[in-house]
Amino acid sequence: MAELATLARPYANAIFEVAKAEDRLDLWSRSLAILVRTLHEPEVRPLIASPIHSPAKKAITLTDILGDQISESMRRFVLVLAENRRLELLPEIREGFEAKLEEEQRTLTVEVTTAVDLTNEEKKRFTDTLRQRFQRDISLATEVDSTVLGGALIRAGDTVLDGTVRGKLEKLRNQMQRA
Repeated sequence: MAELATLARPYANAIFEVAKAEDRLDLWSRSLAILVRTLHEPEVRPLIASPIHSPAKKAITLTDILGDQISESMRRFVLVLAENRRLELLPEIREGFEAKLEEEQRTLTVEVTTAVDLTNEEKKRFTDTLRQRFQRDISLATEVDSTVLGGALIRAGDTVLDGTVRGKLEKLRNQMQRA
């Protein structure tokens, strides 16, 4: 997985700079989301994976499916990816682009996983606390996971804060084993 991210990084950086120069960051973000979604469609996956079809054929078919949902710049980008046999990197390219976009906009998407739904007040407290910790605007995404016994698991970029009961017990067990 890290290897794919490494291969995708130069593409993500390049298209971010193009999108920024065009003042179309939001458009590129939406277009990448559409491309990745399309790439995962059951009808499209075999085409992209097929060694029979040429890279140009793959790019043209993919962009034709999307029609006017993507810009001409994005069409050229898809062609470059196809010619370099990198279409499968689109999900990682999108992740890299979105990370750069968040950095540019000083925002951070934070995923909070809990055992039960959070109330609006709890979401606000999480958002306020995380805004202070990371010094950025926070976009909070919550998820309910019944395997979480209590507490919360927080993912913010590369940072994982495990405040779950299971996580705390695991930490305690490790400390006791070292003692």
